Amino acid sequence: MKKLNFLGIGPKIASLLLPWLILTIVLSTHYKPVFGYTSEKSPVIFTVGLIFLIMGLIFYFSTVKLLVKGLNETRLITNGAFALCQNPLYSSIILFIIPSLSLIINSWLVLTSSVIGYIMFKIFIRGEYKELESFFGETYISYKKTTPEFFPFPFKKKSV
Repeated sequence: MKKLNFLGIGPKIASLLLPWLILTIVLSTHYKPVFGYTSEKSPVIFTVGLIFLIMGLIFYFSTVKLLVKGLNETRLITNGAFALCQNPLYSSIILFIIPSLSLIINSWLVLTSSVIGYIMFKIFIRGEYKELESFFGETYISYKKTTPEFFPFPFKKKSV
């Protein structure tokens, strides 16, 4: 039986997003007054950033665990983080981890990486959807109709 691609569109996004993220971090550390949320380091912003980072890492690693199990069993995963949204790996990075780095570093420029990451996600994800649809058929189509695509919500979409 054919296996699904574990990495999905991750490498495509990372190959474009990672250089931008590194550039924004370097620029932010060299030009702190220009790119900072505040002129001085704020313990509140830093703490909120750490909280977001912990939440993002928990969300990410719990998703990886579910994904590995699902791929090993060759089944569509619809529980855990996948019950909240169809793409929790990408969501955890773009909605939690990158914004947390932005807060920890105190740089709005780093936050632009989330915007770029989301745009790239929307551009590349169609191929992954086609693969899942051909692999899981009606089960995936039904899941896709009732589960939010990207933003993790604790409730299902109304079936169309």
